[in-house]
Amino acid sequence: MISKRTYRAIYRLLDRVSPLDSDCGKLCGAACCTSAYEDGEEMGIFLLPGEEQLHSPQDDWLDWSEESSEDMGFPESWPEKVCFVHCKTPPHCPRKKRPIQCRTFPLAPYLNKKGELSLIYNDMDLPYRCPLIEEELPLNDDFVQATETVWKHLIRDERIYDMVKEDSEAWDESIAQLAELLGF
Repeated sequence: MISKRTYRAIYRLLDRVSPLDSDCGKLCGAACCTSAYEDGEEMGIFLLPGEEQLHSPQDDWLDWSEESSEDMGFPESWPEKVCFVHCKTPPHCPRKKRPIQCRTFPLAPYLNKKGELSLIYNDMDLPYRCPLIEEELPLNDDFVQATETVWKHLIRDERIYDMVKEDSEAWDESIAQLAELLGF
């Protein structure tokens, strides 16, 4: 399990980087921060195992709930309950407290068939348009490097590795289905 101290170090590393030199939220009206609902369902993110050590249901800027990991489709290795959070004050949150998945967006970890980590644009099933993804805008090298370093460390935790592996397999399956539809 990743310690509270390690999560703090990861947060500090990611505090020093940003996808662009400017506020990318100005390109899209902070779509990733303000898309609260999709088809009547609340949007937000799940905290990684152990990341809840840095947050609390009493945080005044977060709505917080615990959900069944099995019902949410998480790997069997995950704890029985997972923490789901949603920002109450989008797009204005305490930036130093943002969860990892907010800090590393628009990138997502991907494991190839050999188990090697790379980063891809996180474009699976988004309820909004992200210009960074759609236009494949060049991201700051320091952001990409820090994000890769963070995910390399995070996947040392078996539970996080299992999630990244399952997400990667789902992405591969989606690409294969698309290729089949297009006749490739």
